[in-house]
Amino acid sequence: MMCRRGTKQIGPPSDTVKPRAVVMSEPKAPIPAPGDTYKGWLFKWTNYIKGYQRRWFVLSNGLLSYYRTQAEMGHTCRGTINLATANIAVEDSCNFVISNGGTQTYHLKASSEVERQRWITALELAKAKAFRMQAESDDSGDESSPPASGQGGGSRNSEVQSTLRTLGSKVEDLSTCNDLIAKHGSALQRSLSELEGVRLEGQTSEKIRQVTERATLFRITSNAMINACRDFLALAQAHSKRWQKALQAEREQRVRLEETLEQLAKQHNHLERAFRGATVLPPSQSNPAIDSKGSAASKGDASDEDEENEFFDACEDVQEFITVPADPKYHRRSGSNVSGISSELGMDDGTTSLDEQSLASNPESPQSQEVVPVRKRRTRIPDKPNYSLNLWSIMKNCIGKELSKIPMPVNFNEPLSMLQRLSEDLEYYELLDRAAKCQNSLEQMCYVAAFTVSSYSTTVHRTGKPFNPLLGETFELDRLQESGYRSLCEQVSHHPPAAAHHAISERGWTLRQEIALASKFRGKYLSIMPLGSIHCIFEKSNNHYTWKKVTTTVHNIIVGKLWIDQSGEIDVVNHRTGDRCHLKFAPYSYFSRDVARKVTGVVTDKDGKAHYVLSGTWDEKMEYSRVMQSSRGGENGADGRQKTVYQTLKAKELWRKTPLPDGAENMYYFSTLALTLNEPEEGIAPTDSRRRPDQRLMEQGRWEEANAEKQRLEEKQRTARREREREANRTSSPTEEGKEPADGAEEVEIASEPSETTYKTDTDETSSDLSLSSGHPDNYRAMWFERHVDPATGEPTHIYRGGYWEAKEQGNWDSCPDIF
Repeated sequence: MMCRRGTKQIGPPSDTVKPRAVVMSEPKAPIPAPGDTYKGWLFKWTNYIKGYQRRWFVLSNGLLSYYRTQAEMGHTCRGTINLATANIAVEDSCNFVISNGGTQTYHLKASSEVERQRWITALELAKAKAFRMQAESDDSGDESSPPASGQGGGSRNSEVQSTLRTLGSKVEDLSTCNDLIAKHGSALQRSLSELEGVRLEGQTSEKIRQVTERATLFRITSNAMINACRDFLALAQAHSKRWQKALQAEREQRVRLEETLEQLAKQHNHLERAFRGATVLPPSQSNPAIDSKGSAASKGDASDEDEENEFFDACEDVQEFITVPADPKYHRRSGSNVSGISSELGMDDGTTSLDEQSLASNPESPQSQEVVPVRKRRTRIPDKPNYSLNLWSIMKNCIGKELSKIPMPVNFNEPLSMLQRLSEDLEYYELLDRAAKCQNSLEQMCYVAAFTVSSYSTTVHRTGKPFNPLLGETFELDRLQESGYRSLCEQVSHHPPAAAHHAISERGWTLRQEIALASKFRGKYLSIMPLGSIHCIFEKSNNHYTWKKVTTTVHNIIVGKLWIDQSGEIDVVNHRTGDRCHLKFAPYSYFSRDVARKVTGVVTDKDGKAHYVLSGTWDEKMEYSRVMQSSRGGENGADGRQKTVYQTLKAKELWRKTPLPDGAENMYYFSTLALTLNEPEEGIAPTDSRRRPDQRLMEQGRWEEANAEKQRLEEKQRTARREREREANRTSSPTEEGKEPADGAEEVEIASEPSETTYKTDTDETSSDLSLSSGHPDNYRAMWFERHVDPATGEPTHIYRGGYWEAKEQGNWDSCPDIF
């Protein structure tokens, strides 16, 4: 790896302000372990114009290197300093300086005193180890000390590997000689046995000659064995001294590590006590500033700051706001001043203030209750077959067929339908259970926002395409006895495809949505845009929340490994109180400095005042921080405006993803809930996705049969649609003088039928609005849902009309169509 070194630069003036702002959801650095690689973000002084800039530092093998972003580690190093000859000095609570006595000087700043102490400890241990290893290398007769270019670790690795290969070859020689000795020894023993049985003088000379030959071979092989043993012994003795030194060094290093950890624990305890009891300046003065220096000493290596073109910075997703720790006075509030803080935050009288523990731990949470399962659900499905995709076998079946009739093979699918994927939104239903118990609408908003993010956690590895539901297909998820909720999905439209979903819980919430999908193929990736709103209503408070889904992007459609990203913005709105949560899903960028799949958000009241800051990732967890004070004055954003600075309390966890079950990589990366969705059940509707034959065959690994069954079902659906269109033409297009239409008219109508591909991309809102008054263009009406205009959003949507669960209790499915 090539590293570019920089030159000195004039330091900052004494009145320059240091930015101490910490980007929210910053990953915490681990406690340093000597000898291991230590990585993390630090602020490095660059020049007068840019001041301190955030850089990614890596400490490894006694070398401290830095990069502009983590992504640069594979190709561009901005600078490296050898700690064996470096001097480390601490300036204040967060600042420290590393200099090698020459042209390299790094002025660095950590985000906190604890973080600075971690880096100082790691640097001192790495420096001591580098110095000791260099001295030991000189003592053992090494030809040169570890080079400063970062190749010292590599050369030592090469030497060790070479020695191991040599020893391995010697061991192989010994094994070969051992086999030969055993072979020749057995032959010699046989010859001696035969010699004992010889009685005739004519045979004696011949047997003696054979014994002599066997003995000669045995002696030669034994000598070779002895020589190989001698070489092995000499080689082991030559390296034993160095190995003993290395072992002793590791033992001493372990002792030092234990002492360091004990010291760090004491320092951490001391810092916590000091933090609780200390009185600091007001936030306007306590924000970190660049401290006055007694001299205008050169501040740092600016190798990459002025000469570099920051052409990729424009690609970065700039943080819209900054969070900093709140004044300790907010942490030390007592019961007598809780009401004062509540009024300061603008909470209504009579509502309970949200304290530090209320979101993170709810004693009435379903997680803390023991739920006795009514039935044992399955935990495995058949492993995914390793079938290679033969494009010719697909194309040969398409010759001579219309484009709309070309079936997509199940090789691209997963054994679940889109209705079942939609039901997976309820994977973390307990977030809504906890939200239903909240007395404060802003607290409830935090749970609802976390629920919206959690629905994407199952998609991170799910590159398989779900089965497109047939028109009229349904899927029920009855978890009333186990989890307290029931869910029903139905495919209510096929052109454009749309599914309606309704879930109701005994714990006081209702979730409903109608989702249609629009897609755009961009060559290298496919963008999927869900259309429609999601509604969540809480019975106790009558709070009505709505939001929309973000864009899902599938990358490397043509070449490479498929991977999925979520990007866009979500506004969760409480239509009763006017509260709002703005969530931002950051798109993945190769040059981004932030963690991948990052989500940030702010919860505000109807007046726009911020109360909570949310942060996390959509594939792992979400945290909240209570806002104690907000102000303008942070660094400028991408649009030139100043960022909002939020002073927050310590972040608490709202939601964390449940780990995937063992062997999930062989089961389409299904979650625990997803594994149970296609499990056969008794008493379900004949239109339920579990009864779909092609999907069941695919789950069982019978893909050839699944492809044939899938083609049959699609043709059956086309035939049913033509029948509905014929019926619609008879009833809606009266003929002249009451005559029946000519035979050819029907055929022309059928022949002019738009292709399926055209319909699938038709997402014009006008066509959707037409179906509100006249039903589906082919007179199709949903079985369990009715079309209405939603009073909250004004959008046409399908709402559950009732009757499904009653029909299930009676076992009466006579009204259901035969779609399978």
